[in-house]
Amino acid sequence: MAVFRSGLLVLTTPLASLAPRLAPILTSAARLVNHTLYVHLQPGMSLEGPAQPQSSPVQATFEVLDFITHFYAGADVHKDLDVRILLTNIRTKSAFLPPLPSSVQNLAHPPEVVLTDFQTLDGSQYNPVKQQLERYATSCYSCCPQLASVLLYPDYGPGELPVEPLDVPLPSTIRPASPVARSPKQPVRGYHRGAVGGTFDRLHNAHKVLLSVACILAQEKLVVGVADKDLLKSKLLPELLQPYAERVEHLSEFLVDIKPSLTFDIIPLLDPYGPAGSDPSLEFLVVSEETYRGGMAVNRFRRENGLEELALYQIQLLKDPSHKENEEDKVSSSSFRQQMLGNLLQPPYKRPELPNQLYVIGLTGISGSGKSSIAQQLKRLGAFVIDSDHLGHRAYAPGGPAYQPVVEAFGTDILHKDGIINRKVLGSRVFGNKKQLKILTDIMWPVIAKLAQEEMDQAVAEGKHVCVIDAAMLLEAGWQNMVHEVWTVVIPQTEAIRRIMERDGLSEAAAQSRLQSQMSGQQLVDQSHVVLSTLWEPHVTQRQVEKAWALLLKRIPKTPSGP
Repeated sequence: MAVFRSGLLVLTTPLASLAPRLAPILTSAARLVNHTLYVHLQPGMSLEGPAQPQSSPVQATFEVLDFITHFYAGADVHKDLDVRILLTNIRTKSAFLPPLPSSVQNLAHPPEVVLTDFQTLDGSQYNPVKQQLERYATSCYSCCPQLASVLLYPDYGPGELPVEPLDVPLPSTIRPASPVARSPKQPVRGYHRGAVGGTFDRLHNAHKVLLSVACILAQEKLVVGVADKDLLKSKLLPELLQPYAERVEHLSEFLVDIKPSLTFDIIPLLDPYGPAGSDPSLEFLVVSEETYRGGMAVNRFRRENGLEELALYQIQLLKDPSHKENEEDKVSSSSFRQQMLGNLLQPPYKRPELPNQLYVIGLTGISGSGKSSIAQQLKRLGAFVIDSDHLGHRAYAPGGPAYQPVVEAFGTDILHKDGIINRKVLGSRVFGNKKQLKILTDIMWPVIAKLAQEEMDQAVAEGKHVCVIDAAMLLEAGWQNMVHEVWTVVIPQTEAIRRIMERDGLSEAAAQSRLQSQMSGQQLVDQSHVVLSTLWEPHVTQRQVEKAWALLLKRIPKTPSGP
């Protein structure tokens, strides 16, 4: 069977009976679809008989909300598959429901194959059923002209059908924040307008649960706050966050796909309250376990400002059973960002002017980031390491290529009694003084670049295939023209300041001044091919470096040396 980029899975089995079979159904679907899998819930629908099956409303109950959560949790095993449960026919208990759409819904990725768990009596791929399935899918959603169909179920022996399990309620995953007892079959109330907020970085299945519940509860409008600016500062590895516009684009496509009848107002979230704290038209707020206290704070803020409290709906976190030692045990964007460390983020530069047999890495990072320790790990793995600081010492030494120009520019009072340049005195002159710093870098950078090229020739002579230029000012100096890839080491600025103070004996103000003369971690990452971090224990950093090195060795032979 061919593999399709996008597909539509129509589930016809009652939800309580379907839950135990989700894993094999999802696995089968993942084998047939490798990009986007849309899921349409239509329990109890029959595909047999001459009449064209029609989409019918599904009552939104807590069982339905729990099922959606369990489905997304199960889908997280297939991380490359973008699963989207369509909510158009799921209806809350409300007097102001819009009518079911009569026209075909256009999906962002038109399905190429339609799948179903519908079981024929003989357990075969019964052609009339497949034809009904194709007609049904085409009547509901925009599909490719040559839509294929597949019936998903286990292979049964002759006349053997599975025994339906008893209706066992799914574990409760969603509840109103108030301690009100409820049964799985209890209908969910609908509201005119509500809100949900988050960072929504690299939209994942936990986000999709949060958004799906909000979309089911809202009947007219959903306000979605997307964290930006100051609210991102405390995030882990903020340099690897998707830009705001990119997060909004992915979010918007998903929301319009799953419930196009809603109006969505996606806005930047710049403070902890956002519109939920001030919009009198909002009626509910969807929060997760970890943001529940924030929801309570929003309601306190509303009370203090004479507004009615919002109904809070709390979503349990999705657990990530495959999380690594230093990652969160929940499905989270921060874990995804950690998993990006060591990966190639953009294609390498083509550098035909560099020696064919040498692949050059530029290793950079803000002062205190720990790049020198990473350089030593790369050296142990077999790289030839060029330390730009050592080259600077050579250039500054009496008789060195930069000695006389620096003394002429800054005067003899920067010298020790023995005539050696006092780098601490020189540093105090230039850090925080852009004009003086430029005078120094205009002298030093070309000199160090020339010395680095001589070292690269030495690497070739020694038969080395990978060369690492360790340089804090790599990008500021324009030395990316000398490398195939830029690798950046990132840590929070507060940690960098602490390390600089401890390492160099500087005051906090002096450490901050040093960082202000460099590019920020975000500016470095924006121009980088690989990102690493020394934020955790040394063995965690070592695993990152070994991963990055292994991936590098795999791609070196495939990287063209010519234009």
